[in-house]
Amino acid sequence: MSIATTDPSAELAELGRFFTIAVRRIDAGESAPEMFSAAVDTAWHTIVAEPAAHEAFALQHAGRRLAHVESKGFGPITWVAAYEEAYGALPEIWFTDADGAVNTEALTRYRETGTVIAEWNCSPVPGDGDDLTPAASYL
Repeated sequence: MSIATTDPSAELAELGRFFTIAVRRIDAGESAPEMFSAAVDTAWHTIVAEPAAHEAFALQHAGRRLAHVESKGFGPITWVAAYEEAYGALPEIWFTDADGAVNTEALTRYRETGTVIAEWNCSPVPGDGDDLTPAASYL
């Protein structure tokens, strides 16, 4: 692992992109995307703490409210190709923990193979922003 120097706005920019991908997947009947970046998820937790800000952010990037829900798992990250099609390669922030350390092994594997295998703890689902258990069809 190495230490990254990131601007907090990078996390929010990526969270906005993640919300956009989330809505596309949900609207297509696909599973909700897995939030595998602790750095981006930390930004999400910060904004969830301010419901009005969270709602405004979700409306701006997803066009609707999104709830932050627990959704634990491990495996291939299913939305990488959709992200790459829309925005290009995943930036380093996706492989960064909450303290700014980059998982260089995972980042290198992604850059060499185009796949991400990771653990996640949450996902977005349509909702009012509360941490509620989502309907199984979204996960």
